[in-house]
Amino acid sequence: MSALQNIPLQVLLAGNPNAGKSSLFNALTGLSQKTGNYAGVTVDKYEGFFRINHQDKNYSVNLIDLPGIYSLNPKTIDEHVAFDNLVSEKNKPDVVVVVVDAGNLKRNLLLATQVIDLKYKTVVVLNMMDEAEKQNISININGLQEKLGVPVVAVNSRTGEGIEGVKTAILNATVSHSHFYDMANLKSKTYSDLLISEKNNRTFHNQDQMYRINLIRYLINSFVQAPTKLFMREFSKKIDSVITHKIFGYLFLIFILFLIFQSIFFIAEYPMEWIESAFIKIQSWLQDTLPQGALSDLLVNGIVSGLSGVFIFIPQIALLFLFVGILEDTGYMARAGFIMDKIMRRFGLNGRSVIPLISGTACAVPSIMATRSISNFKERLITVFIIPLVSCSARLPVYILIVSLLYPNDSDQGFFHSKGLVLLLLYLIGFTATFLTAFFLNKLIPNKESSVFIMELPIYRFPHIKNLLFLVYNKVKVFVFEAGKIIMAISIILWFLSSYGYSEKFRQTDLALTKALAINQTDSLTYLQAQKLEHSFVGSIGRKIEPLIKPMGFDWKIGIALITSFAAREVFVGSMATIYSAGNEGSIRDKLMNETDSSGKKIYTPAVCWSLLLFYSFALQCMSTIAIVKRETKSWKWTGIQFLYMSALAYFSALIAYQLLS
Repeated sequence: MSALQNIPLQVLLAGNPNAGKSSLFNALTGLSQKTGNYAGVTVDKYEGFFRINHQDKNYSVNLIDLPGIYSLNPKTIDEHVAFDNLVSEKNKPDVVVVVVDAGNLKRNLLLATQVIDLKYKTVVVLNMMDEAEKQNISININGLQEKLGVPVVAVNSRTGEGIEGVKTAILNATVSHSHFYDMANLKSKTYSDLLISEKNNRTFHNQDQMYRINLIRYLINSFVQAPTKLFMREFSKKIDSVITHKIFGYLFLIFILFLIFQSIFFIAEYPMEWIESAFIKIQSWLQDTLPQGALSDLLVNGIVSGLSGVFIFIPQIALLFLFVGILEDTGYMARAGFIMDKIMRRFGLNGRSVIPLISGTACAVPSIMATRSISNFKERLITVFIIPLVSCSARLPVYILIVSLLYPNDSDQGFFHSKGLVLLLLYLIGFTATFLTAFFLNKLIPNKESSVFIMELPIYRFPHIKNLLFLVYNKVKVFVFEAGKIIMAISIILWFLSSYGYSEKFRQTDLALTKALAINQTDSLTYLQAQKLEHSFVGSIGRKIEPLIKPMGFDWKIGIALITSFAAREVFVGSMATIYSAGNEGSIRDKLMNETDSSGKKIYTPAVCWSLLLFYSFALQCMSTIAIVKRETKSWKWTGIQFLYMSALAYFSALIAYQLLS
């Protein structure tokens, strides 16, 4: 039997925002996805891979998900990315798949007809057909397909129904012989050439759009039957009368945030305890099994301790991304932007800033990229500047650890934890800081252009479990493999710096510790291990920076973790786990609770805990965020101002909190 012929296909996935493009992408590619950047710009590029076996041929499809775009008249950075990929003379795709919302063809067919006129092999996917049918919308697919001149496929990407039909249509895709532009404007150029040459000509785009609107009206009248009032949209309007109310809307938003943070502690508490217990047992088993030596110590107190700092917080990270995904899937995230627009304008922003800010609770990097949908330069600059003040998932491990020291016995209270209230307070503090900072920036930065906030509110939908699981899986994978690599590298470096030193005092302590271990002199082990750490390389570094951080209530051990966490905030926990790996067995939380100074006074008092929490609420300790701000603003000036401002805000907030609470 001869081997299948392998044929590569490059396919672009285009569509309006909220047309279900991401759901179709996930349904086609499954877990075979990766995220990168489009060349030259910091815009997420999602690539997926799948195979189609057909007539002794194996088609390897590389599917590229373009940013959402309403028409080939780009206004924002992400729309320009989609436009440039669709009209580029280089790397032309084999097929373009245009995803349209079957319940909103009037808006979605504008982009579809424009892509068809680019004369690519095209497939039009009528997505969310189940919702269209529930609203008694009937579409003559054969008639529409004949008029458009390209394959038209009905699917429900959320359930996977019709996906095989999309794959078949990709192989059967054709270049349409129809056209939907005004021939009088075309002259001797192709439509693609005309788009490029008239890229900034508003008159041309307005004329082209009006011509298409008339044709689309004809297509809808000919091939679509729908009630005057659509049930789902009327249902959404009734919900919006409460959800977007000028008073109840804000209360509902706060209530949603309250439930999210209570759930993060309540639900994640048990898997966290299991993970923590498992790592303690692994460390204990390794210590009892492996022979004493540097390699064993590196494995137990360097690598395994570092891994525990990564895996123990996966439950909270997963839950946070799950809740953010639910808000986006249901359509509530867009409502949050709508109800906040009026308030945002008082601070020099608009409703489009809300989605990047709320998404910033997951990660600042993609949220800063998401500001490319803001066309006004001043509003975009202010939004980029303030996003890192929103508490992101990287801060969550730090918050969880420190808050657990404030309320060690809070788990007996059931669902409503004091920990959850503190976590909500920290996020509200972050949002308050963003608004105050935006207010002052709005006064300082001159405005050279006006802006209008227009957002189409999608109908409410139940989130699809499979898509949410894809989202959580990919986000957790990024945390484990990206942040995890940094944490592991720093943990190994810290192990070395904490295990070796150059002073005579270190050598004497190390010798005494070796003798105590040899004769199993357990009563002096903890003291000797603490002395060895204090006189190690890391101890010497910590002692030098201690005078600077002492006013905030921090000792030299905390100082080391502060320095290492400039790579990424979540490194703080891994660093503390490595620094405190010596001594008695137990979790890092137990070791911190029992940590005392030379006088026997506990180190982690409420004053120190609140000082740490406020410091990490404001400090810009994330190399990735700094890099992305530089690339998005194209300015070291604004990046430097942002870093210095957040560092000063963090230092003095922690200083004041410690001095007041001590």
